[in-house]
Amino acid sequence: MVEILYDASLHDDARRERLYAGDLFVYSPRPAAKELCELGRSMLEEAFAPHDPRHIHKHFSPEGVAGVLSKLKPAFIHHPECKRLIREILSSVGCDLDMVYFDVPRMRSAYPAGFLSTGIAYAFHAHRDTWYSAPPCQINWWMPIFPINSRNCLAIYPTYFNKPLANNSEVYNYYRWNATCRATAAQHVQTDTREQPKPQEPVIGKPIRLLPEPGGMILFSGAHLHATVENTSGVARYSIDFRTVHRAEARVRGGAPNIDSRCTGSAIRDFLCARDLSRLPDDVVKVYNDGTENGEGLLVYPQAQDATQPIVPSEAALS
Repeated sequence: MVEILYDASLHDDARRERLYAGDLFVYSPRPAAKELCELGRSMLEEAFAPHDPRHIHKHFSPEGVAGVLSKLKPAFIHHPECKRLIREILSSVGCDLDMVYFDVPRMRSAYPAGFLSTGIAYAFHAHRDTWYSAPPCQINWWMPIFPINSRNCLAIYPTYFNKPLANNSEVYNYYRWNATCRATAAQHVQTDTREQPKPQEPVIGKPIRLLPEPGGMILFSGAHLHATVENTSGVARYSIDFRTVHRAEARVRGGAPNIDSRCTGSAIRDFLCARDLSRLPDDVVKVYNDGTENGEGLLVYPQAQDATQPIVPSEAALS
């Protein structure tokens, strides 16, 4: 039975144990998370000025929006404040900054149904991140930039956490995807022909739809089945997410159980130490080698390759 814990004051070790068992954590807005969302909001408003980003589908074509996002989203990933704020977010909920590693933050967009739902604004079907080569100890951190409602939010299907779902995750190799599919995202506007892991049977059961305020956070295991809700709200949804792993658990391939994933490769090389942005040690990374790392693919998420620039911690982050 999946439990939802609100503003729980558990030690991070206990929280991760609950997350790996399928529980969900929801946090009220914290200063650094609110600041990160405000940064995303200001960048969106500047990029789409003078129009409200939430109603940009009334003013731009899908191709026009995709063109803006193709510049805006990488700019957000590389904004010098993002990594500092993520460090402060992690510190604010009790993470050990020497042991927790995060990947670069992504800005997501979900436009009203029938507008843009492919490529750089992909509306994700039901999936587990572990189908996309996420390590089993991955924890997802998700927060809305603007207010959301039940018709444009994130859906999590708790009944599938311990229940296999027929899927074609064997088609996915992380290194091949990095090399051949990521760079073409903005070109997929009307349709998206990139082969991705998808359910091969109907997804049944009622999903959980959590509605945190902007800057509020949902934490869940990357092994949870989740999806982008079909946006019938008439308003675009923008959100931010990043992922974390704990070095001790990554070293032993710990985390949530793998019940149905057959993908190859691993995203483990993408993660950066919250303290100093160093990557995971080689002896940890090699645990995830399966032979495909020796192929023609790209081992690291392209937009994360130059993400190891120094950051200056604030006093709050180091406390």
